[in-house]
Amino acid sequence: MDLSILLTINITITVLYFVLPPACLAHKLETLDYKFGPFNSSYYTIFAVLTPATISNDALQVTPDSAGNFTLSNRSGRVFFNHTFTLWEELQGGAARVASFNSSFLINVFRVSNTSGPGEGFAFLISPDLSLPLNSEGQYLGLTNSTTDGDSSNGIVAIELDTFKQDFDPDDNHMGLNIHSVRSNKTVSLSNFGIQIAPVGTKVYMIWVHYDGVQKVLQVYMAERAKAKPTTPVLTADLDLKGLVNQNSYFGFAASTGSAIQLNCVLGWNLTVEQLPSSKNGDDDNNKLIKICIGVGVPVFVLLLIGVVGLTYYQMKKRADSDLKLLGALKSLPGTPREFRFGDLKNATNNFDEKNKLGQGGFGVVYKGLLPNEKVPVAVKKFSRDNLKGQDDFLAELTIINRLRHKHLVRLLELEGVPGTMGYIAPECFHTGKATCESDVYGFGAVVLEVVCGQRPWTKIADFQFLVDWVWWLHREGRLLEAVDERLGNDYVVEEAQRLLLLGLACSHPIASERPKTQDIFQMISGSVAVPRVPPFKPAFVWPSATGPDITSNSSRDITANTTP
Repeated sequence: MDLSILLTINITITVLYFVLPPACLAHKLETLDYKFGPFNSSYYTIFAVLTPATISNDALQVTPDSAGNFTLSNRSGRVFFNHTFTLWEELQGGAARVASFNSSFLINVFRVSNTSGPGEGFAFLISPDLSLPLNSEGQYLGLTNSTTDGDSSNGIVAIELDTFKQDFDPDDNHMGLNIHSVRSNKTVSLSNFGIQIAPVGTKVYMIWVHYDGVQKVLQVYMAERAKAKPTTPVLTADLDLKGLVNQNSYFGFAASTGSAIQLNCVLGWNLTVEQLPSSKNGDDDNNKLIKICIGVGVPVFVLLLIGVVGLTYYQMKKRADSDLKLLGALKSLPGTPREFRFGDLKNATNNFDEKNKLGQGGFGVVYKGLLPNEKVPVAVKKFSRDNLKGQDDFLAELTIINRLRHKHLVRLLELEGVPGTMGYIAPECFHTGKATCESDVYGFGAVVLEVVCGQRPWTKIADFQFLVDWVWWLHREGRLLEAVDERLGNDYVVEEAQRLLLLGLACSHPIASERPKTQDIFQMISGSVAVPRVPPFKPAFVWPSATGPDITSNSSRDITANTTP
Protein backbone atom coordinates (compact mmCIF):
# COMPACT_ATOMS: atom_id res chain seq x y z
CA MET A 1 0.00 0.00 0.00
CA ASP A 2 1.24 3.49 -0.83
CA LEU A 3 2.93 5.31 2.06
CA SER A 4 0.64 8.33 1.76
CA ILE A 5 -2.43 6.09 2.10
CA LEU A 6 -0.95 4.41 5.19
CA LEU A 7 -0.26 7.82 6.71
CA THR A 8 -3.84 8.91 6.00
CA ILE A 9 -5.26 5.80 7.68
CA ASN A 10 -3.02 6.36 10.71
CA ILE A 11 -4.16 9.98 10.90
CA THR A 12 -7.80 8.79 10.72
CA ILE A 13 -7.33 6.44 13.65
CA THR A 14 -5.46 9.10 15.64
CA VAL A 15 -8.16 11.72 15.04
CA LEU A 16 -10.91 9.30 16.09
CA TYR A 17 -8.94 8.42 19.22
CA PHE A 18 -8.74 12.05 20.34
CA VAL A 19 -12.20 13.14 19.13
CA LEU A 20 -14.28 10.33 20.60
CA PRO A 21 -14.98 10.26 24.36
CA PRO A 22 -12.74 7.81 26.22
CA ALA A 23 -15.74 5.64 27.12
CA CYS A 24 -16.42 5.05 23.41
CA LEU A 25 -12.97 3.54 23.02
CA ALA A 26 -12.94 1.46 26.20
CA HIS A 27 -12.79 -2.26 25.57
CA LYS A 28 -12.56 -3.54 29.13
CA LEU A 29 -15.21 -3.18 31.80
CA GLU A 30 -14.18 -1.78 35.17
CA THR A 31 -14.13 -3.94 38.27
CA LEU A 32 -14.83 -3.53 41.96
CA ASP A 33 -12.34 -5.30 44.24
CA TYR A 34 -12.91 -6.13 47.91
CA LYS A 35 -10.70 -7.76 50.51
CA PHE A 36 -12.22 -8.88 53.81
CA GLY A 37 -10.67 -10.32 56.97
CA PRO A 38 -9.54 -11.05 59.56
CA PHE A 39 -13.06 -10.50 60.84
CA ASN A 40 -13.99 -8.54 63.96
CA SER A 41 -17.09 -6.83 65.31
CA SER A 42 -16.73 -3.86 62.92
CA TYR A 43 -17.83 -6.12 60.07
CA TYR A 44 -21.36 -6.16 61.47
CA THR A 45 -21.76 -2.72 59.82
CA ILE A 46 -21.07 -3.94 56.28
CA PHE A 47 -22.12 -7.58 56.53
CA ALA A 48 -25.58 -9.05 57.01
CA VAL A 49 -24.98 -11.70 59.68
CA LEU A 50 -28.20 -13.71 59.99
CA THR A 51 -28.75 -15.41 63.35
CA PRO A 52 -27.53 -17.84 64.54
CA ALA A 53 -24.44 -16.89 62.48
CA THR A 54 -21.92 -14.75 64.37
CA ILE A 55 -18.52 -13.10 64.03
CA SER A 56 -16.00 -14.38 66.55
CA ASN A 57 -12.42 -15.62 66.80
CA ASP A 58 -11.47 -13.50 63.74
CA ALA A 59 -13.83 -15.54 61.57
CA LEU A 60 -17.34 -15.62 60.16
CA GLN A 61 -19.10 -18.38 62.08
CA VAL A 62 -21.79 -19.23 59.53
CA THR A 63 -23.33 -21.72 61.97
CA PRO A 64 -23.04 -21.36 65.76
CA ASP A 65 -19.61 -21.48 67.36
CA SER A 66 -19.06 -23.92 70.22
CA ALA A 67 -17.55 -21.10 72.29
CA GLY A 68 -20.94 -19.45 72.65
CA ASN A 69 -22.65 -22.39 74.35
CA PHE A 70 -25.18 -22.50 71.52
CA THR A 71 -27.08 -25.55 70.46
CA LEU A 72 -25.02 -26.79 67.53
CA SER A 73 -27.25 -29.45 65.97
CA ASN A 74 -29.99 -28.77 63.40
CA ARG A 75 -28.98 -25.16 62.80
CA SER A 76 -28.54 -23.06 59.66
CA GLY A 77 -27.12 -19.60 59.01
CA ARG A 78 -26.14 -17.10 56.36
CA VAL A 79 -23.62 -14.24 56.09
CA PHE A 80 -23.73 -11.74 53.19
CA PHE A 81 -21.71 -8.76 52.04
CA ASN A 82 -24.42 -6.11 52.34
CA HIS A 83 -24.05 -4.76 48.80
CA THR A 84 -25.92 -5.70 45.63
CA PHE A 85 -24.17 -6.33 42.31
CA THR A 86 -25.68 -6.14 38.84
CA LEU A 87 -24.88 -9.58 37.44
CA TRP A 88 -26.51 -9.25 34.02
CA GLU A 89 -28.23 -6.71 31.79
CA GLU A 90 -30.38 -6.78 28.68
CA LEU A 91 -28.94 -5.49 25.42
CA GLN A 92 -30.61 -4.49 22.19
CA GLY A 93 -31.85 -7.33 20.00
CA GLY A 94 -32.63 -9.63 22.91
CA ALA A 95 -28.98 -10.31 23.78
CA ALA A 96 -27.62 -10.02 27.30
CA ARG A 97 -24.32 -9.14 28.95
CA VAL A 98 -23.30 -11.12 32.04
CA ALA A 99 -20.77 -9.91 34.59
CA SER A 100 -17.66 -11.94 35.34
CA PHE A 101 -16.50 -12.37 38.94
CA ASN A 102 -13.71 -13.97 40.97
CA SER A 103 -13.98 -14.99 44.60
CA SER A 104 -11.46 -16.66 46.88
CA PHE A 105 -11.96 -17.52 50.53
CA LEU A 106 -10.28 -19.39 53.40
CA ILE A 107 -12.49 -21.87 55.23
CA ASN A 108 -12.16 -24.23 58.15
CA VAL A 109 -14.87 -26.88 58.40
CA PHE A 110 -14.17 -28.43 61.78
CA ARG A 111 -15.69 -31.73 62.91
CA VAL A 112 -16.67 -31.44 66.56
CA SER A 113 -16.88 -35.19 67.20
CA ASN A 114 -14.28 -37.63 65.95
CA THR A 115 -16.69 -40.54 66.36
CA SER A 116 -19.93 -39.38 64.76
CA GLY A 117 -18.40 -37.50 61.82
CA PRO A 118 -19.27 -34.06 60.46
CA GLY A 119 -22.49 -32.72 58.98
CA GLU A 120 -24.14 -31.20 57.02
CA GLY A 121 -22.41 -28.70 54.70
CA PHE A 122 -21.17 -25.26 53.65
CA ALA A 123 -21.88 -23.18 50.51
CA PHE A 124 -20.74 -20.08 48.62
CA LEU A 125 -24.00 -18.39 47.66
CA ILE A 126 -25.56 -15.90 45.22
CA SER A 127 -28.93 -14.79 46.57
CA PRO A 128 -31.61 -12.24 45.59
CA ASP A 129 -32.10 -11.08 49.20
CA LEU A 130 -30.63 -11.06 52.71
CA SER A 131 -33.03 -13.54 54.28
CA LEU A 132 -32.56 -17.02 55.76
CA PRO A 133 -35.26 -19.59 54.83
CA LEU A 134 -37.08 -21.11 57.77
CA ASN A 135 -36.34 -24.77 58.50
CA SER A 136 -33.30 -24.73 56.20
CA GLU A 137 -31.13 -26.81 58.52
CA GLY A 138 -29.86 -30.33 57.81
CA GLN A 139 -29.86 -31.41 54.18
CA TYR A 140 -30.96 -27.94 52.99
CA LEU A 141 -27.55 -26.35 53.86
CA GLY A 142 -29.15 -22.98 54.69
CA LEU A 143 -30.06 -22.60 51.00
CA THR A 144 -33.69 -23.74 50.75
CA ASN A 145 -36.37 -25.62 52.65
CA SER A 146 -38.98 -28.22 51.76
CA THR A 147 -41.19 -25.53 50.20
CA THR A 148 -38.68 -23.48 48.20
CA ASP A 149 -36.32 -26.26 47.11
CA GLY A 150 -36.41 -26.66 43.33
CA ASP A 151 -38.45 -23.46 42.84
CA SER A 152 -36.71 -21.27 40.23
CA SER A 153 -38.22 -18.17 41.82
CA ASN A 154 -35.85 -18.52 44.81
CA GLY A 155 -33.08 -17.13 42.53
CA ILE A 156 -30.15 -18.88 44.20
CA VAL A 157 -27.00 -20.40 42.74
CA ALA A 158 -24.48 -21.99 45.11
CA ILE A 159 -21.33 -24.07 45.29
CA GLU A 160 -21.70 -26.59 48.09
CA LEU A 161 -19.15 -28.48 50.17
CA ASP A 162 -21.23 -31.39 51.48
CA THR A 163 -20.05 -33.57 54.37
CA PHE A 164 -23.16 -35.71 54.94
CA LYS A 165 -24.49 -38.19 52.39
CA GLN A 166 -28.14 -37.92 51.46
CA ASP A 167 -29.91 -40.34 49.12
CA PHE A 168 -29.25 -37.99 46.20
CA ASP A 169 -25.54 -37.44 47.04
CA PRO A 170 -22.59 -39.41 45.59
CA ASP A 171 -20.78 -39.52 48.97
CA ASP A 172 -20.16 -37.53 52.16
CA ASN A 173 -17.18 -35.56 50.82
CA HIS A 174 -18.07 -33.78 47.60
CA MET A 175 -18.41 -30.42 45.86
CA GLY A 176 -21.51 -29.55 43.87
CA LEU A 177 -23.08 -26.82 41.76
CA ASN A 178 -26.58 -26.09 43.04
CA ILE A 179 -29.15 -24.16 41.00
CA HIS A 180 -32.39 -23.39 42.89
CA SER A 181 -32.06 -26.67 44.82
CA VAL A 182 -29.84 -28.68 47.13
CA ARG A 183 -29.93 -31.47 44.56
CA SER A 184 -26.75 -30.56 42.72
CA ASN A 185 -26.72 -30.11 38.96
CA LYS A 186 -23.13 -31.33 38.94
CA THR A 187 -21.08 -33.03 41.67
CA VAL A 188 -17.43 -34.00 42.07
CA SER A 189 -16.06 -36.31 44.75
CA LEU A 190 -13.20 -34.52 46.49
CA SER A 191 -11.66 -37.80 47.61
CA ASN A 192 -10.39 -38.20 44.05
CA PHE A 193 -8.30 -35.04 44.61
CA GLY A 194 -6.95 -36.11 48.00
CA ILE A 195 -9.14 -33.53 49.77
CA GLN A 196 -11.10 -34.19 52.98
CA ILE A 197 -13.44 -31.26 53.73
CA ALA A 198 -13.67 -31.92 57.49
CA PRO A 199 -10.85 -34.24 58.55
CA VAL A 200 -9.96 -35.17 62.10
CA GLY A 201 -8.11 -32.15 63.42
CA THR A 202 -7.90 -28.68 61.93
CA LYS A 203 -7.27 -28.09 58.23
CA VAL A 204 -7.77 -24.79 56.40
CA TYR A 205 -8.54 -24.70 52.67
CA MET A 206 -8.39 -21.96 50.08
CA ILE A 207 -11.13 -22.05 47.46
CA TRP A 208 -11.04 -20.06 44.20
CA VAL A 209 -14.26 -19.45 42.27
CA HIS A 210 -13.84 -18.02 38.75
CA TYR A 211 -16.83 -17.15 36.58
CA ASP A 212 -16.40 -15.96 32.97
CA GLY A 213 -19.48 -13.98 31.95
CA VAL A 214 -18.44 -13.96 28.30
CA GLN A 215 -17.78 -17.68 27.90
CA LYS A 216 -20.45 -18.55 30.51
CA VAL A 217 -18.11 -20.97 32.30
CA LEU A 218 -17.65 -21.58 36.05
CA GLN A 219 -14.40 -23.03 37.44
CA VAL A 220 -13.67 -23.89 41.08
CA TYR A 221 -10.22 -24.69 42.49
CA MET A 222 -9.38 -25.97 45.99
CA ALA A 223 -6.12 -26.50 47.89
CA GLU A 224 -4.74 -26.44 51.42
CA ARG A 225 -3.74 -23.03 52.76
CA ALA A 226 -0.20 -21.93 51.83
CA LYS A 227 -0.22 -24.16 48.77
CA ALA A 228 -0.25 -22.76 45.25
CA LYS A 229 -3.44 -22.61 43.25
CA PRO A 230 -3.80 -25.89 41.30
CA THR A 231 -3.56 -25.84 37.54
CA THR A 232 -6.63 -28.07 37.19
CA PRO A 233 -10.02 -27.02 38.56
CA VAL A 234 -11.93 -29.36 40.84
CA LEU A 235 -15.22 -28.43 39.21
CA THR A 236 -15.97 -26.95 35.77
CA ALA A 237 -19.47 -26.25 34.48
CA ASP A 238 -21.24 -24.27 31.79
CA LEU A 239 -23.36 -21.65 33.53
CA ASP A 240 -25.36 -18.70 32.19
CA LEU A 241 -26.44 -16.63 35.18
CA LYS A 242 -29.00 -14.64 33.20
CA GLY A 243 -32.43 -15.88 34.16
CA LEU A 244 -31.05 -18.06 36.97
CA VAL A 245 -30.34 -15.29 39.46
CA ASN A 246 -31.90 -11.88 39.96
CA GLN A 247 -30.34 -9.06 37.97
CA ASN A 248 -29.24 -7.47 41.27
CA SER A 249 -28.02 -10.06 43.75
CA TYR A 250 -25.87 -10.55 46.87
CA PHE A 251 -22.74 -12.66 47.46
CA GLY A 252 -22.26 -14.56 50.71
CA PHE A 253 -22.12 -17.88 52.52
CA ALA A 254 -24.62 -20.39 53.91
CA ALA A 255 -24.19 -23.49 56.06
CA SER A 256 -26.12 -25.97 58.16
CA THR A 257 -25.79 -28.77 60.66
CA GLY A 258 -28.05 -31.75 61.26
CA SER A 259 -27.93 -34.52 63.81
CA ALA A 260 -24.21 -34.57 63.02
CA ILE A 261 -22.48 -31.26 63.66
CA GLN A 262 -19.54 -29.19 62.41
CA LEU A 263 -18.23 -25.64 62.69
CA ASN A 264 -18.35 -23.66 59.43
CA CYS A 265 -15.78 -20.85 59.61
CA VAL A 266 -14.67 -18.30 56.98
CA LEU A 267 -11.25 -16.81 57.83
CA GLY A 268 -10.80 -14.46 54.85
CA TRP A 269 -12.56 -13.45 51.65
CA ASN A 270 -11.57 -11.67 48.43
CA LEU A 271 -14.20 -10.63 45.89
CA THR A 272 -13.81 -9.04 42.44
CA VAL A 273 -16.91 -8.28 40.36
CA GLU A 274 -17.10 -6.79 36.89
CA GLN A 275 -19.10 -3.58 36.89
CA LEU A 276 -21.64 -3.50 34.06
CA PRO A 277 -22.36 -0.06 32.55
CA SER A 278 -26.00 0.01 33.67
CA SER A 279 -24.97 -0.55 37.28
CA LYS A 280 -22.92 2.64 37.39
CA ASN A 281 -24.42 5.04 34.87
CA GLY A 282 -27.99 3.93 34.35
CA ASP A 283 -29.64 3.15 31.03
CA ASP A 284 -30.26 6.82 30.22
CA ASP A 285 -26.61 7.76 30.64
CA ASN A 286 -25.57 4.71 28.64
CA ASN A 287 -27.89 5.65 25.78
CA LYS A 288 -26.61 9.23 25.85
CA LEU A 289 -23.06 7.96 25.61
CA ILE A 290 -23.93 5.79 22.62
CA LYS A 291 -25.60 8.74 20.89
CA ILE A 292 -22.54 10.93 21.51
CA CYS A 293 -20.20 8.28 20.13
CA ILE A 294 -22.34 7.85 17.02
CA GLY A 295 -23.01 11.57 16.56
CA VAL A 296 -19.34 12.53 16.79
CA GLY A 297 -17.59 9.45 15.47
CA VAL A 298 -19.62 8.67 12.36
CA PRO A 299 -19.32 12.11 10.66
CA VAL A 300 -15.60 12.32 11.44
CA PHE A 301 -15.04 8.79 10.17
CA VAL A 302 -17.04 9.43 6.97
CA LEU A 303 -15.12 12.63 6.20
CA LEU A 304 -11.77 10.98 6.74
CA LEU A 305 -12.88 7.92 4.77
CA ILE A 306 -13.77 10.20 1.85
CA GLY A 307 -10.27 11.66 2.12
CA VAL A 308 -8.68 8.19 2.05
CA VAL A 309 -10.79 7.13 -0.95
CA GLY A 310 -9.98 10.37 -2.77
CA LEU A 311 -6.27 10.03 -2.11
CA THR A 312 -6.33 6.39 -3.23
CA TYR A 313 -8.11 7.36 -6.43
CA TYR A 314 -5.58 10.12 -7.04
CA GLN A 315 -2.65 7.73 -6.59
CA MET A 316 -4.22 5.13 -8.89
CA LYS A 317 -5.00 7.74 -11.54
CA LYS A 318 -1.47 9.09 -11.30
CA ARG A 319 -0.02 5.63 -11.88
CA ALA A 320 -2.46 4.99 -14.74
CA ASP A 321 -1.51 8.30 -16.36
CA SER A 322 2.15 7.39 -16.03
CA ASP A 323 1.54 4.03 -17.72
CA LEU A 324 -0.41 5.73 -20.51
CA LYS A 325 2.38 8.25 -20.93
CA LEU A 326 4.93 5.46 -21.26
CA LEU A 327 2.72 3.57 -23.71
CA GLY A 328 2.26 6.75 -25.75
CA ALA A 329 5.98 7.33 -25.80
CA LEU A 330 6.59 3.79 -26.99
CA LYS A 331 4.05 4.13 -29.77
CA SER A 332 5.60 7.42 -30.84
CA LEU A 333 8.93 5.76 -31.54
CA PRO A 334 9.80 5.73 -35.24
CA GLY A 335 8.45 2.57 -36.86
CA THR A 336 6.27 1.72 -33.82
CA PRO A 337 7.91 -1.63 -33.01
CA ARG A 338 5.41 -4.35 -32.30
CA GLU A 339 5.28 -6.26 -29.04
CA PHE A 340 6.26 -9.90 -28.57
CA ARG A 341 5.56 -12.31 -25.74
CA PHE A 342 8.45 -12.83 -23.37
CA GLY A 343 8.11 -16.60 -23.81
CA ASP A 344 8.72 -16.24 -27.56
CA LEU A 345 11.94 -14.36 -26.86
CA LYS A 346 13.07 -17.03 -24.41
CA ASN A 347 12.49 -19.68 -27.05
CA ALA A 348 14.24 -17.61 -29.70
CA THR A 349 17.38 -17.24 -27.57
CA ASN A 350 17.19 -20.72 -26.04
CA ASN A 351 16.36 -19.20 -22.65
CA PHE A 352 19.03 -16.52 -23.07
CA ASP A 353 21.73 -19.13 -23.37
CA GLU A 354 25.26 -17.85 -22.79
CA LYS A 355 26.23 -19.49 -26.07
CA ASN A 356 23.94 -16.99 -27.83
CA LYS A 357 25.43 -13.98 -26.09
CA LEU A 358 26.68 -11.39 -28.56
CA GLY A 359 27.93 -8.77 -26.18
CA GLN A 360 27.18 -6.55 -23.19
CA GLY A 361 26.67 -2.81 -23.20
CA GLY A 362 25.93 -0.10 -20.70
CA PHE A 363 22.25 -1.02 -20.35
CA GLY A 364 22.21 -4.79 -20.75
CA VAL A 365 23.20 -7.95 -22.62
CA VAL A 366 22.47 -8.71 -26.29
CA TYR A 367 21.63 -12.25 -27.44
CA LYS A 368 21.20 -13.65 -30.91
CA GLY A 369 18.10 -15.66 -31.61
CA LEU A 370 15.70 -17.06 -34.19
CA LEU A 371 11.96 -16.41 -34.03
CA PRO A 372 10.49 -19.94 -34.23
CA ASN A 373 7.39 -19.15 -36.27
CA GLU A 374 8.80 -16.56 -38.63
CA LYS A 375 12.28 -18.05 -38.92
CA VAL A 376 13.67 -14.52 -38.65
CA PRO A 377 17.09 -14.01 -37.03
CA VAL A 378 16.94 -11.39 -34.30
CA ALA A 379 19.10 -9.72 -31.69
CA VAL A 380 17.42 -9.47 -28.30
CA LYS A 381 18.68 -6.96 -25.76
CA LYS A 382 17.88 -7.80 -22.16
CA PHE A 383 18.06 -4.58 -20.20
CA SER A 384 20.03 -4.57 -16.96
CA ARG A 385 18.23 -3.35 -13.88
CA ASP A 386 21.58 -2.23 -12.43
CA ASN A 387 22.14 0.55 -14.96
CA LEU A 388 18.65 1.46 -16.16
CA LYS A 389 17.60 4.66 -14.35
CA GLY A 390 13.85 4.80 -14.95
CA GLN A 391 11.71 5.53 -17.99
CA ASP A 392 13.92 8.23 -19.52
CA ASP A 393 16.93 5.92 -19.92
CA PHE A 394 14.65 3.16 -21.15
CA LEU A 395 13.05 5.34 -23.84
CA ALA A 396 16.37 6.89 -24.84
CA GLU A 397 17.88 3.45 -25.38
CA LEU A 398 14.92 2.30 -27.45
CA THR A 399 14.99 5.46 -29.54
CA ILE A 400 18.67 5.03 -30.35
CA ILE A 401 18.30 1.36 -31.24
CA ASN A 402 15.15 1.95 -33.25
CA ARG A 403 16.79 4.64 -35.40
CA LEU A 404 19.92 2.66 -36.21
CA ARG A 405 20.07 1.51 -39.83
CA HIS A 406 23.08 -0.41 -41.12
CA LYS A 407 23.63 -3.51 -43.18
CA HIS A 408 25.49 -5.09 -40.29
CA LEU A 409 22.92 -4.02 -37.67
CA VAL A 410 19.56 -5.70 -37.17
CA ARG A 411 16.46 -3.52 -37.05
CA LEU A 412 14.53 -3.18 -33.77
CA LEU A 413 11.47 -5.38 -34.07
CA GLU A 414 10.03 -5.35 -30.62
CA LEU A 415 10.31 -4.48 -26.92
CA GLU A 416 9.15 -6.56 -23.99
CA GLY A 417 8.89 -6.15 -20.24
CA VAL A 418 9.61 -9.08 -18.00
CA PRO A 419 6.54 -9.54 -15.77
CA GLY A 420 7.53 -13.13 -15.11
CA THR A 421 10.38 -11.97 -12.87
CA MET A 422 8.09 -10.14 -10.44
CA GLY A 423 8.46 -12.82 -7.83
CA TYR A 424 12.23 -12.38 -7.76
CA ILE A 425 12.37 -8.59 -7.60
CA ALA A 426 12.58 -6.97 -4.17
CA PRO A 427 9.77 -4.47 -3.52
CA GLU A 428 12.15 -1.55 -2.96
CA CYS A 429 13.51 -1.93 -6.50
CA PHE A 430 10.28 -0.51 -7.87
CA HIS A 431 11.10 2.70 -5.99
CA THR A 432 14.89 2.85 -6.40
CA GLY A 433 15.14 1.42 -9.91
CA LYS A 434 18.42 -0.31 -9.04
CA ALA A 435 19.68 -3.48 -7.44
CA THR A 436 21.50 -3.78 -4.15
CA CYS A 437 22.98 -6.58 -2.08
CA GLU A 438 19.73 -6.67 -0.14
CA SER A 439 17.62 -7.01 -3.29
CA ASP A 440 19.87 -9.84 -4.48
CA VAL A 441 19.26 -11.58 -1.15
CA TYR A 442 15.53 -11.18 -1.78
CA GLY A 443 15.87 -12.84 -5.20
CA PHE A 444 17.91 -15.64 -3.63
CA GLY A 445 15.13 -16.20 -1.09
CA ALA A 446 12.63 -16.57 -3.93
CA VAL A 447 14.90 -19.16 -5.57
CA VAL A 448 15.24 -21.10 -2.30
CA LEU A 449 11.47 -21.26 -1.86
CA GLU A 450 11.05 -22.25 -5.51
CA VAL A 451 13.50 -25.15 -5.15
CA VAL A 452 12.10 -26.46 -1.86
CA CYS A 453 8.43 -26.03 -2.78
CA GLY A 454 8.66 -27.01 -6.43
CA GLN A 455 6.55 -23.97 -7.36
CA ARG A 456 7.35 -20.75 -9.23
CA PRO A 457 7.30 -17.52 -7.15
CA TRP A 458 4.18 -16.16 -8.86
CA THR A 459 2.20 -19.41 -8.50
CA LYS A 460 -1.30 -18.89 -7.09
CA ILE A 461 -1.91 -21.33 -4.21
CA ALA A 462 -4.85 -21.43 -1.80
CA ASP A 463 -6.06 -17.93 -2.68
CA PHE A 464 -2.54 -16.47 -2.34
CA GLN A 465 -1.14 -14.54 -5.31
CA PHE A 466 2.50 -15.39 -4.61
CA LEU A 467 4.33 -18.44 -3.31
CA VAL A 468 6.04 -16.52 -0.48
CA ASP A 469 2.68 -15.41 0.96
CA TRP A 470 1.44 -19.02 1.05
CA VAL A 471 4.61 -20.29 2.73
CA TRP A 472 4.47 -17.44 5.28
CA TRP A 473 0.85 -18.40 6.09
CA LEU A 474 1.85 -22.04 6.62
CA HIS A 475 4.65 -20.83 8.94
CA ARG A 476 2.12 -18.84 10.98
CA GLU A 477 -0.20 -21.88 11.20
CA GLY A 478 2.63 -24.15 12.38
CA ARG A 479 2.39 -26.22 9.15
CA LEU A 480 5.57 -25.05 7.44
CA LEU A 481 6.64 -28.49 6.21
CA GLU A 482 3.45 -28.75 4.13
CA ALA A 483 5.19 -26.37 1.70
CA VAL A 484 7.82 -28.98 0.77
CA ASP A 485 7.49 -30.24 -2.82
CA GLU A 486 4.92 -33.05 -2.61
CA ARG A 487 6.85 -34.96 -5.27
CA LEU A 488 9.53 -35.65 -2.65
CA GLY A 489 7.10 -37.61 -0.51
CA ASN A 490 8.95 -38.24 2.76
CA ASP A 491 12.34 -38.53 1.08
CA TYR A 492 13.95 -35.47 2.67
CA VAL A 493 15.61 -34.38 5.91
CA VAL A 494 13.05 -32.50 7.97
CA GLU A 495 15.57 -30.22 9.71
CA GLU A 496 17.17 -29.18 6.41
CA ALA A 497 13.82 -28.53 4.73
CA GLN A 498 12.61 -26.45 7.66
CA ARG A 499 15.89 -24.50 7.79
CA LEU A 500 15.77 -23.72 4.06
CA LEU A 501 12.11 -22.68 4.18
CA LEU A 502 12.80 -20.32 7.08
CA LEU A 503 15.88 -18.99 5.28
CA GLY A 504 13.76 -18.37 2.18
CA LEU A 505 11.25 -16.41 4.25
CA ALA A 506 13.98 -14.48 6.06
CA CYS A 507 15.53 -13.50 2.72
CA SER A 508 12.06 -12.51 1.45
CA HIS A 509 11.47 -10.02 4.27
CA PRO A 510 9.74 -6.92 2.77
CA ILE A 511 12.08 -4.62 4.72
CA ALA A 512 15.54 -4.73 3.14
CA SER A 513 17.44 -4.07 6.38
CA GLU A 514 15.84 -7.11 8.05
CA ARG A 515 17.17 -9.62 5.49
CA PRO A 516 20.23 -11.78 6.30
CA LYS A 517 23.63 -10.63 5.15
CA THR A 518 25.13 -12.39 2.15
CA GLN A 519 28.18 -13.46 4.13
CA ASP A 520 25.95 -15.27 6.65
CA ILE A 521 23.69 -17.11 4.21
CA PHE A 522 26.17 -19.89 3.36
CA GLN A 523 26.63 -20.67 7.05
CA MET A 524 22.84 -20.72 7.51
CA ILE A 525 22.47 -23.20 4.65
CA SER A 526 25.08 -25.49 6.19
CA GLY A 527 23.46 -25.17 9.60
CA SER A 528 26.47 -23.71 11.39
CA VAL A 529 24.56 -20.45 12.00
CA ALA A 530 20.91 -20.28 13.04
CA VAL A 531 18.40 -18.74 10.68
CA PRO A 532 17.08 -15.38 11.97
CA ARG A 533 13.70 -15.44 13.69
CA VAL A 534 10.91 -15.23 11.14
CA PRO A 535 7.82 -13.37 12.43
CA PRO A 536 4.52 -15.30 12.16
CA PHE A 537 2.89 -12.51 10.15
CA LYS A 538 4.53 -11.17 7.01
CA PRO A 539 5.49 -7.53 7.75
CA ALA A 540 4.06 -4.82 5.54
CA PHE A 541 6.33 -3.12 3.02
CA VAL A 542 6.81 0.56 3.80
CA TRP A 543 8.86 2.97 1.71
CA PRO A 544 11.09 4.65 2.63
CA SER A 545 12.00 2.02 5.19
CA ALA A 546 12.02 3.29 8.76
CA THR A 547 11.99 1.65 12.14
CA GLY A 548 9.85 3.51 14.63
CA PRO A 549 9.38 3.10 18.35
CA ASP A 550 7.19 0.35 19.69
CA ILE A 551 4.13 2.21 20.92
CA THR A 552 1.62 0.32 22.98
CA SER A 553 -1.50 1.69 24.54
CA ASN A 554 -3.93 0.43 27.09
CA SER A 555 -7.32 2.05 27.18
CA SER A 556 -8.69 -0.13 29.95
CA ARG A 557 -9.21 1.41 33.34
CA ASP A 558 -9.63 -0.48 36.60
CA ILE A 559 -11.42 1.05 39.60
CA THR A 560 -10.67 -0.62 42.90
CA ALA A 561 -12.88 -0.15 45.91
CA ASN A 562 -11.12 -1.54 48.97
CA THR A 563 -13.53 -1.92 51.83
CA THR A 564 -11.43 -3.06 54.75
CA PRO A 565 -12.34 -1.94 58.22
